[in-house]
Amino acid sequence: MLKGIPSFLKRPGDSIRQLLKSERPQQSEKHELRIVSRDEHPISRSGISESALKVLYRLKKANYDAFLVGGCVRDALLGLHPKDFDVATNATPEQVDRLFHNARIIGRRFRIVHVRYGREIIEVTTFRAPHDTSTAKSHASQTDQGLLVRDNVFGSIEEDALRRDFTINALYYNIRDFSIHDYAGGINDIEQRLIRMIGDPETRYREDPVRMLRAIRFAAKLDFNIEPKTEAPIQASATLLRQIPAARLFEEVLKLFLSGQAVETFRLLREYNLFEQLFPYTEDALQETPDKESFIIKALHNTDKRIQQNKPVTPAFLFAALLWPVAQRAFGDLIRSGMPPVPAMQQAGQQTTTAQVDFTSIPKRFSQPMREIWEFQLRLERRQGKRAYQTAEHPRFRAAYDFLVLRSETGENVHELAQWWTDFQESDSHSRRNLVQHNELNDKPAPKKRRRRRRSNSKDSHPKSGNRNHPE
Repeated sequence: MLKGIPSFLKRPGDSIRQLLKSERPQQSEKHELRIVSRDEHPISRSGISESALKVLYRLKKANYDAFLVGGCVRDALLGLHPKDFDVATNATPEQVDRLFHNARIIGRRFRIVHVRYGREIIEVTTFRAPHDTSTAKSHASQTDQGLLVRDNVFGSIEEDALRRDFTINALYYNIRDFSIHDYAGGINDIEQRLIRMIGDPETRYREDPVRMLRAIRFAAKLDFNIEPKTEAPIQASATLLRQIPAARLFEEVLKLFLSGQAVETFRLLREYNLFEQLFPYTEDALQETPDKESFIIKALHNTDKRIQQNKPVTPAFLFAALLWPVAQRAFGDLIRSGMPPVPAMQQAGQQTTTAQVDFTSIPKRFSQPMREIWEFQLRLERRQGKRAYQTAEHPRFRAAYDFLVLRSETGENVHELAQWWTDFQESDSHSRRNLVQHNELNDKPAPKKRRRRRRSNSKDSHPKSGNRNHPE
């Protein structure tokens, strides 16, 4: 069950109406604006980022409309603690840019403004309008398959709400009177714990296939169900993700697996045939050797645990785990071809990375340490003399050791090796020397038998004899 949600949302029969004092309207295809006043909802400015408040108040002071929108409003209603705050306004990107010295217009397909306060970025978007009108043709464009490649048609807040993906994300918090504006029945769907697409789902997925990944991410994060009509086209539309640039999908993978619900996300992605679009070679390896799935699930479980404990998680380790079945299979093929282990692992890492970046890019700052984690699995096998001490002091050792332990816990034949390194780290200097010496004795090869030279009684066969008939 999702942590942090008010108790009334956890019990069958209870509803968000106990939190929102006004009665909800009945669900219908066409929704009228519902305004929830400040005394009827629990959202307080004390729970809103100071940076977001600065943006909202400066826009208001300049006589622009300013709303918090999307996930931050949704999560606040659910009793969660939003980390990211997005602002929607009727000011154009250029007008927003002129208001803030710390602002920067970004994007080509979808122009937005980033307002930076230290490490925090507040994303400001201008209200969008439908792109299918004659006046919109110069500001929006689509491919023949329906993919939106440019969408900068500005409109009203009512139009903006219906251009958003899911009803639960079409909620607006008004800084003028602190009310919530619900244009698409999002509050009702929060109560019903549903992910519902605004508009025709199949059309909306064609416009932006990443919406399928967002549906999975919200379902896993919020413990919501995907509404049947929203769910129906996903499997058949999964291949549309191939149209999305690999760099964008890399960012989406991080959102999917570094939000604290990686195990459930992995399960849902595979159920809807979406994982195959992101990691086709991993999916192929899992179909061939299903037992490898336990390694990935264990790695994702540990990732979730670290995030819940506010510990850092590097994308390098995440991708190393997700692609390990692929690298391991390539390594085995190269070994069977006669290549020595070290160059075989290096080449397997290169092959795996090169194949994967066609689907999700992996920046070099992550791909390089990812491959080092794999290559270190062989280095951990060499524990003689000073090597053990040098290995333990290497910056990549801890990640490689954790990876080795995962392999051991999920059935790979490396238990003795993992236990040795565990003991080595937990031992004092004297015990470490004993471990290394004991390992050297066990690994010391048997002495080679000396080959005895054969003696001959014939002087003619001796190379130093004076026999002129002996070849020089």
